[in-house]
Amino acid sequence: MVETRTIEVKEEAGSESDRMKELKAFDSTKAGVKGLVDAGVEKVPSIFIHEDIIKVDEFSSESKKSHLSVPVIDLSGVNENAALRREIIEKVGDASENWGFFQVVNHGIPASVMEEIVDGVCKFHELDTGVKKQYYSRDPTKSFRFLSNFDLYQGPRTNWRDTMECNMAPNPPNPEDLPDVCRDIMFKYSKYVMDLGITLLEVLSEALGLEPYHLKDIGQYYPACPEPERTLGFSSHTDSGFITLLLQGQLGGLQLLHENQWVDVPFLPGALVINIADLLQASELITNDKFKSVHHRVLARNVGPRISVACLLRTHLQEGVAPGLYGPLKELLSEENPPIYREMTVKEYVMHRYKTGLDGTFPLLPFKLH
Repeated sequence: MVETRTIEVKEEAGSESDRMKELKAFDSTKAGVKGLVDAGVEKVPSIFIHEDIIKVDEFSSESKKSHLSVPVIDLSGVNENAALRREIIEKVGDASENWGFFQVVNHGIPASVMEEIVDGVCKFHELDTGVKKQYYSRDPTKSFRFLSNFDLYQGPRTNWRDTMECNMAPNPPNPEDLPDVCRDIMFKYSKYVMDLGITLLEVLSEALGLEPYHLKDIGQYYPACPEPERTLGFSSHTDSGFITLLLQGQLGGLQLLHENQWVDVPFLPGALVINIADLLQASELITNDKFKSVHHRVLARNVGPRISVACLLRTHLQEGVAPGLYGPLKELLSEENPPIYREMTVKEYVMHRYKTGLDGTFPLLPFKLH
């Protein structure tokens, strides 16, 4: 199991209040990071600086990049051919246990649909700021919202990215609540992703028992950064929920922590990046850390924008959804294989994530028994 260290952020006297003033000033613009870029910023503002956790040589030497490569799995025949399905199950299980990440090809989502969703996300983020401001919100119950950094006031550092997000299932939003530039493609893409997500969960487990699913589409926009060596597009974190299906833009930049080193997840045309999230690692679908929810991050670039579309399959805080308990499957526990985590409700887990933000720690640690 890869261990990650807690990021310790030391503030000088008075700097915390200064930082809060900067955060509030940035938030009040409702223009996000792109607003800074549009204003012609040439230096990364102090709230975005990550120099205390970034090693300069990670950006300066191509020869030092890891030789490891994330598994790529062909899903052809997963629902039509029993023999191929068995092979796919084995590959997905191995990747989930040893990496927590893999890429899938021949997954059934047309290339034209993938191109259209990336274009829709880009068009939204490049709308006039005055238009986007009407969607800017930190209220997670909004059916559609635009914001920069969900943990702006909780995280130790601010990330160089803006986000649009929408809860698409099990209760689809009112179409009129979504912007014209991305409305139709968000509904179309979400249907494809939900079908693929259910297939992947079936492959990951013989019994789901997790209905209803909560699908959140998140369109990330990473503007070009004038000083990419001083900040991150997305600091080290694990994902909430069960699995994440990510459509990564051509600029790449995604890295995962494997064997105590950061490994690039390269852009692969037509592929989706799949990663195990926190609740699947500790949920009743599996036994005690068999599948890994691993830390990953996104590097900032001095070119862009970088566009990504992340779809999170999860239960969440939502009306009409039972607050069920999640924990190791009791039938598979024994003296030799005792439970690692206590049972938790989704509310407990989500509240912990929102309280701490992306602070570099593993979100499941507070729920460990020993």
